[in-house]
Amino acid sequence: MRRRTFVRTTVAGGLLTLGGKTGAVTQDATARFPAPAPLPFREEKSGLKITAIRAVKLVPKRPLPTYEPAVGSWNTSQVEVAHPLSGYPRFKPRRSLFFADDLGPDTVVVETDKGITGFGYGGPGTAFVVERHLPKLLLGEDPFQVERLWDIMWRGTLYYGRKGAVVHAISAVDNALWDIVGKALHKPVYQLLGKVDRQRVPGYCTGNNIEQAAEFGFKKLKLALPYGPADGEKGLDKNEQLVQRARRILGPDGEIMLDCWMALTESYTEQLAARLKPYRVYWMEECLMPDDYVGMGRLNARVDSTRMATGEHEYTRYGFEMLARHKAADIWQPDMKWCGGLTEMRWIDSLARANRTPVIPHGGWRDGAAHFVFSNRNTPWCEMFLPWPGGPKEVYDRFEEENGITRGPEGIYMRPPDRPGFGFELRPV
Repeated sequence: MRRRTFVRTTVAGGLLTLGGKTGAVTQDATARFPAPAPLPFREEKSGLKITAIRAVKLVPKRPLPTYEPAVGSWNTSQVEVAHPLSGYPRFKPRRSLFFADDLGPDTVVVETDKGITGFGYGGPGTAFVVERHLPKLLLGEDPFQVERLWDIMWRGTLYYGRKGAVVHAISAVDNALWDIVGKALHKPVYQLLGKVDRQRVPGYCTGNNIEQAAEFGFKKLKLALPYGPADGEKGLDKNEQLVQRARRILGPDGEIMLDCWMALTESYTEQLAARLKPYRVYWMEECLMPDDYVGMGRLNARVDSTRMATGEHEYTRYGFEMLARHKAADIWQPDMKWCGGLTEMRWIDSLARANRTPVIPHGGWRDGAAHFVFSNRNTPWCEMFLPWPGGPKEVYDRFEEENGITRGPEGIYMRPPDRPGFGFELRPV
């Protein structure tokens, strides 16, 4: 039996067994998708009505001090990271050269007639869809009807949506509705999702400031791949050197993952995986463009030395069904701000459980997703991102405070706030 298959069967299977005790999923044999557990507030009439939905900028009530990252530190906006346009010299040096300059706010406020307000995070393009369409679908509705309202938004935007900016907007509004429900019931969102039988979740750190992450206490680290196919053999050498350095700093028991951000080809991925076999890389993430289900399936069948992970740029249960059908990944990574929001995340997770696949959300520690991570035994780890090096002590103290940081055998652990809703301490501007 292949090592990867063995680990996936035993570890993921164990998580699913534990998850069944707290959030059992029932599946009709004739149903296309396994349904998530019924929501405890599904039949409750809140007495609330949605009166406004607005795209706004949200800022912390307690702003953090600004600072310039330490000289020589790794910073995603100023260094080369492999990406889908790396083959074009004009765009190769950094992602900011092709990112959109301003698509408006990707956060929303949903207001009700009783003064309870929800905040929700979405993705690029959220503002246009929120401002031009979604209020028409939801004004006057009961915000507790999250599943019904998600279905209305989904069906009402099918003729121009299904992925991308439209689902980003649906995600933002859906997440804001969950924030309202939690505030109205005086409960943190994780308590709305079922019984929680753990106190904290192991975290892994994304980023190439390896020394900073190790000094902070992380024993799990995901590296951003600097070079791709356009860099040839020299790029392969430099990628290997980065992983080798991480292994040396983390030691033999640390976990190393690799974020390839849609930048590779099948042949390059196989070459890279072979190169990195001695360093025991836990997974390689998003190696191909997200619609290449066939290619991802081939890679997952061929590469034995590591796991394949993807899903950051996938949308709704229908997209993840394609991953399942093509056996394209060992680990699914939906982003709660992009995949359809928390309501759809529950459907994706139910499908993952049926396929014995762990779910480790992209950006799991931020913008409310930590509540899903904490409540779900099928989510073994939480992605985190340390503030850049070189800041004042307050920056890192606040990071620990806001993420419930503790330390233990697996390094860094986190848990969401216990305040009602998502526990955001934000204000619109």
